[in-house]
Amino acid sequence: MKYAYTPHGVCSRQIQLDVEDGIVNEVRFIGGCNGNTQGISALVKGLPVEEVIHRLENIHCGSRTTSCPDQLAKALRQVLEQ
Repeated sequence: MKYAYTPHGVCSRQIQLDVEDGIVNEVRFIGGCNGNTQGISALVKGLPVEEVIHRLENIHCGSRTTSCPDQLAKALRQVLEQ
């Protein structure tokens, strides 16, 4: 199923997700650091949602209290709650 999440406190403007049966099929960041967000997307493809959340939650970007990976974890938590 496809989802869209609006991140907060980061450069990315939207995170588009495709999650099916608890597995991340695809992640696409709109905005942000293109190389980094492509890398994150490639690394999480095929992983269980819970594993991605566990690995990426609470990562900070510089002095910010969040990051694009952390926002992806928040987006996936929201997917689990639906």
